[in-house]
Amino acid sequence: MTTYLERDADLVRQCLPAGVVAPDDSDDLFLMYAVLLRAKGAGTEAADVHDAWSAWMIGIDPGHESIRPFADLDPETRGEDGPYLLAIRAAAARS
Repeated sequence: MTTYLERDADLVRQCLPAGVVAPDDSDDLFLMYAVLLRAKGAGTEAADVHDAWSAWMIGIDPGHESIRPFADLDPETRGEDGPYLLAIRAAAARS
């Protein structure tokens, strides 16, 4: 049985911009993105996406250098959250 959050996670994944490939084993990450979709929808910000990614990454590589507040990241690293932000906002427009 598929839950409502799993359906929302699939929608976010489907809304990724062309050419963007989600990380391997990222189902839990997309569940967090589904929560952002429901909680903030089109009002989701890049910092929110990064916080969700950081929470997910703590379980994979707790020493990852990008697990820090969004404001402390360099512009290139901040940009890595962009496609996922676009996907969440696109999913919000379709929900």
